[in-house]
Amino acid sequence: MQDEPAPLAVLDAAIGHLRDNVLGKLDARGQFEMRVTISALSLVRRTLALTPHSDAAELKRLRDLLGEEGDLASLNTSLCDRIRDGGVDLKTPGLFAHLYKTAVEKLAVDQPNYSAYKRALAQES
Repeated sequence: MQDEPAPLAVLDAAIGHLRDNVLGKLDARGQFEMRVTISALSLVRRTLALTPHSDAAELKRLRDLLGEEGDLASLNTSLCDRIRDGGVDLKTPGLFAHLYKTAVEKLAVDQPNYSAYKRALAQES
């Protein structure tokens, strides 16, 4: 079993090296491309760090909301079917909270600097 270095630590080191040691040595086009690369690696890092917990929380919420067992994909399909068929709507207890929390968790991965995400976090505090 490979214990060290942890994958997140490797990504942190690579991102830091590119940002701190490489970015400033590039021309304008190269700096743009390096920022894109750093952003992509940062997205991968957030995905690895955050999605196991957020997926587990989403799965629990879906199971509680729907009263069904299943994996994340099948329960999301079931929720969509119920919404489309009118069996579930915003008056359904727990639906809005589930959708809101799922959106906030996805923003933490995809757009952690998005102003609406930051406002949502501030409101939760």
